[in-house]
Amino acid sequence: MTSDFVIFVAIGFFAQIIDGALGMAFGVLTTTSLLAFGVPPAVASAMTHVTECFTTAASGASHLYHRNVDWRLVKRLAPAGMAGGAIGAYLLSSIDGKAIEPFVSVYLMLVGCYILYKAFRPAFRRDMHDRIVPYVGGAGGVLDAMGGGGWGPIVTSSLLGRGHEPKKVIGSTNLTEFAVTTVISATFIATLGWSELS
Repeated sequence: MTSDFVIFVAIGFFAQIIDGALGMAFGVLTTTSLLAFGVPPAVASAMTHVTECFTTAASGASHLYHRNVDWRLVKRLAPAGMAGGAIGAYLLSSIDGKAIEPFVSVYLMLVGCYILYKAFRPAFRRDMHDRIVPYVGGAGGVLDAMGGGGWGPIVTSSLLGRGHEPKKVIGSTNLTEFAVTTVISATFIATLGWSELS
């Protein structure tokens, strides 16, 4: 068992604990770690999303079991999120890795700062009309695929201010993320090929 394998297992374990509790941060933490090890952006995002197929399935199933899912929210988020994710994955796999890497790194740094900002500022409720929800899902899907993370910070944090129970928002966005991640992973496998990820 190599030291790199142990490190990646530890990163994945702790990233999923944080993601399961907050509804965000798995993609940001794992993609940032893979980039630090020299993995190209498209491959890093693809590997993160293939892994997330399993972690989001487990997290989503847990939230389903505990009845933390608002199906109306899932129905509004999922189609736009899946479409946005497919577009983002296709765009990232079409761009040269060396050219896009600085932008992905800056994006991940900004998302990390945003997570810290959200953690330490007081929570304010604000109204968000239901018509906006699909646009939030679509933007979250595109940015999550292209940056390797961001669904939680963009979508979950945006929806928490709508006045819903936090556990319902986190449960619904985690379950929706399974569908989004599956589409993103399938798009990366179709465009990059499975050999790039193994």
